[in-house]
Amino acid sequence: MSTNDLVARASDLRQLLTRYGHEYYVLDAPSVPDAEYDRLFRELQALEDAHPELKTPDSPTLRVGGAPLPAFSQVTHRVPMLSLGNAFSDMQAADFDLRHAELIQFDERIRRELGEPVIRYATEPKFDGLAISLLYRDGVLEQAATRGDGISGENVTENIRTIQSIPLKLAISQPPALLEVRGEVLMFKRDFERLNAEQLARGDKTFANPRNAAAGSLRQLDSRITAQRRLSFFAYAIAQVEGASWPATHAAEMDWLQQLGFPVVAADLRPVVEGAAGLASYYETVMQRRPALPFEIDGVVYKVDSRALQEELGFVSRAPRWAIAHKFPAEEAITLVEAIEEQVGRTGAITPVARLQAVFVGGVTVTNATLHNEDEVRRKDVRVGDSVIVRRAGDVIPEVVAVVLERRPMRPQAGGDLFSQGEEPQYPAYRLPSHCPVCGSHVVREEGEAIARCSGGLSCQAQRSQAIQHFAGRRMMDIDGLGERYIDKLVEYGYVHSVADL
Repeated sequence: MSTNDLVARASDLRQLLTRYGHEYYVLDAPSVPDAEYDRLFRELQALEDAHPELKTPDSPTLRVGGAPLPAFSQVTHRVPMLSLGNAFSDMQAADFDLRHAELIQFDERIRRELGEPVIRYATEPKFDGLAISLLYRDGVLEQAATRGDGISGENVTENIRTIQSIPLKLAISQPPALLEVRGEVLMFKRDFERLNAEQLARGDKTFANPRNAAAGSLRQLDSRITAQRRLSFFAYAIAQVEGASWPATHAAEMDWLQQLGFPVVAADLRPVVEGAAGLASYYETVMQRRPALPFEIDGVVYKVDSRALQEELGFVSRAPRWAIAHKFPAEEAITLVEAIEEQVGRTGAITPVARLQAVFVGGVTVTNATLHNEDEVRRKDVRVGDSVIVRRAGDVIPEVVAVVLERRPMRPQAGGDLFSQGEEPQYPAYRLPSHCPVCGSHVVREEGEAIARCSGGLSCQAQRSQAIQHFAGRRMMDIDGLGERYIDKLVEYGYVHSVADL
């Protein structure tokens, strides 16, 4: 790549990351998933490391977060709210050293710099919410501020007071003269679902995920609206303390915060472990537990447990040297819609399915994603050729979350003259077929129902096959050896027309 190409690419990356950061931190309306932002950020970091002359004063690699909103008064953080460096694992690699290479490098660097054979690390989930600083003076909450750009943030004290889990006064008879606590404001999954149901009932716009819901709720200028939203909080660090002894380890720090009345994550989710093997074991355990947790997380965090060793390691410009965030495989990713086809279910329900360019998301390679029903496809305006954000969480069927409209393929608008001709989408909007794609029977959609159905009944090969699979399944007759492919062949060859033929 030539020098001009390198300069142009670095400039493009800076512009993209600045825009995506503004959408995420200021507008609470990200247009790309976290994994896409991380990928671009790492590319820019690699370019600047290899060519230091490309780094500019406005590079996103030099800043933390985004600019604060002007609607709130500004608060300058006495202790900057730094972000963490990231590590990733290749969960498709069978060999431990290859799978957790970046994690092993982190542990090796810490041991080398400290000259210690084994390091003890405090661990905790990486919450997917909004970072908050809480300042207590003589045990009473005085000020709450968002991270902002890391140096100054937004004064959200009145809104923070409405969160029931945050103590307005510390649960101790002789509190420190000054205590600054850092933590995460978030919305539990159940509260997120309830909020979206209420938004739909009022005809208001729903939130894309709990993180956006929490951020939008906390940034309401009317604190009464915030009070109606069920926000939660977890403390994860102390930034400064005066008039009391600072605990000697991070684990002890968390225990002390809990004694003071702060909610902290359950003890079994924040064990102290030793070495890279202990970190990797914790990472894989939490990743398995992730779908069952009541809140969203996008990784885990490791911190050298000893405060004395933390101080010895110190900081780099962007992050502490003694801590790192270990991200999970992305639950969201961008890919292309190659086709939209229809599946016919046991009851005749017609489900549009997006056939996707293969993408690794949520720990597996995804090639299909449900579009639920015609109304959902039309609402999201998913078309062939679109770049879409696909989400897969746990064992949930992958789904298309949103279309990245700026990447939609366009063509010159038909019928325009040479000078006024605009553009239109290259592919038409989706329409559900009027006939079943399997048997050709009419597709019927009853009034008031979202689901359209094939009217063919058991004369439809797809419905017949699905019905027999349901009958033979574990929850019904549990017929050993009668699997999906075997049933499909029996139906295809005409050997079985109903369950009686078995």
